[in-house]
Amino acid sequence: MIRDSMKFPVDLASTYFADGRWARETLDTLLDRAASNKPDVPSIDHPGGILTYAELSDLVSRTASGLAALGLKQGDVITTQLPNTVEFLISHLAIGRIGGVHQTIHLPYGPKDTEFHLRHAKSKAIIAPAMLKDTDMGAVMLDLKQSLSDLEHVILTGDAPAGAIPFDELSASDSPPMTEGPSQGADPCMLLYTSGTTSSPKGVPLTFQMLLSNSKAATKRFGFTAEDRILSAAPFSHLYGIFNFHAALELGATAVLLPIFTPPDLGQRISDSKPTVVFSAPAHAAAVLGMGLTEKFDFSSIRLTVFSGAACPVELLKSYQTKVPTSTVAQLWGMTEIVAGCFTHHDDVLEDAANYAGPAAPGNEVRVLDAEGNQIPAEEEGELQIRGSSVFSGYLDNDDANDAAFSSDGWFMTGDLAVIDKRGYVKLTGRSKDIINRGGIKYNPSDIEELLLQHPAIDQAAIVPMKDEVLGERACCFAVLNAGEDIPDLANICAFLNDRNVSKYKWPERLEFVEEMPLTPTRKIIKGRLAKLLD
Repeated sequence: MIRDSMKFPVDLASTYFADGRWARETLDTLLDRAASNKPDVPSIDHPGGILTYAELSDLVSRTASGLAALGLKQGDVITTQLPNTVEFLISHLAIGRIGGVHQTIHLPYGPKDTEFHLRHAKSKAIIAPAMLKDTDMGAVMLDLKQSLSDLEHVILTGDAPAGAIPFDELSASDSPPMTEGPSQGADPCMLLYTSGTTSSPKGVPLTFQMLLSNSKAATKRFGFTAEDRILSAAPFSHLYGIFNFHAALELGATAVLLPIFTPPDLGQRISDSKPTVVFSAPAHAAAVLGMGLTEKFDFSSIRLTVFSGAACPVELLKSYQTKVPTSTVAQLWGMTEIVAGCFTHHDDVLEDAANYAGPAAPGNEVRVLDAEGNQIPAEEEGELQIRGSSVFSGYLDNDDANDAAFSSDGWFMTGDLAVIDKRGYVKLTGRSKDIINRGGIKYNPSDIEELLLQHPAIDQAAIVPMKDEVLGERACCFAVLNAGEDIPDLANICAFLNDRNVSKYKWPERLEFVEEMPLTPTRKIIKGRLAKLLD
């Protein structure tokens, strides 16, 4: 079982309980409290209607009973590959109710990636749409069931073919509703996978304690209330997306659902459903602003927009707040391994919210070390490390990765480069693996990438190292063009950077255009795939 592979230090666990960083709550605790205290309050506002907390609790109890009737039990991994729908959230809560471990697979993943995740997790069941646009997901899942010895059940939303179980039948089980389950706070709740931007995905088990203590802290720093209506543009299959649902559940607030992100759908959903808080990624905002959607739709209900998932260009966040003046902005820095490591306050001034990821989340500590492993003073760049109550205890069945992930004194080595100011605010400056080493002179290309976004012809830019026999590495710039613009050449790009006083050794020495960037589901550019194009 996954729990047996988790080796959280006993002394730290005792400390976290003693100082209040951990409680013994589970998803059941939060749902039962909300259903008891505010049964008629909307829990979920989705395109098909509204579910109250009483209705949600009833559906979860009956769906959990249906899962248990299939023989699924505590410790079993149950997988979903679903959009941000009611079925996703019911599944999430019902899996927690029976004591299962919820593995999520991002919706864009094809059969090969899906098979890897199911096989690695030894998943017992998968819940997916019968059809996804033109893809027969039911057929894909039933084919995978034939090749995966651990996969016993294929459960499908929509019109399920023979051999699959219709999702709606779970809640129609003859078994009595399961109103409580065996889970405890220390139990694994979710099994998520790293995005694999630079290496193969790794399994990250997370307990109720890690997840729920972190989202509870966010409700206070972001100033959430029970009256908030919280919309996630990010997929619930990603930690950032499900994190904000946990925050809503903590308060008994309302989760507003956007099943699948497109810029017009987001604008329409905001205009129609009037969320007060939006969780977004910089790419979402860039698309919304680029298409002029803040003028076409009503964004005036939003009082706070949280950005995460990728580096946040300062000018983009400032432009967003100008276009959505009712909303302040906040940043959140997180990873699958740490949940939300840092986030700003809801009332931070724009300069801080746009430039910093904020101080460490309550319950966590951060530090910055130099290349020799020495802690360095405030305002100097180094590798960012973190430890605390939301940080995972190790990858699933991957000792080599675990050995490389933690320092000798137990801090998780994030691979991010950062500066911490005297207030404790963290400014992310890049990834250590993205560093270009040109003839022994090392530099971080993130500031160059941000400048290139100001070029009229460039919509997206990523700079990756390419091998060079003389200098070791040179820089290659990959770019996506803005529609209708003339194609610049390398000389034009370098002249653009020269005009902005960028040192010549930081100029790219090769320029490649791609139709679209390879992206993770949370819109991070997968630089590893770009680098392979140079081979």
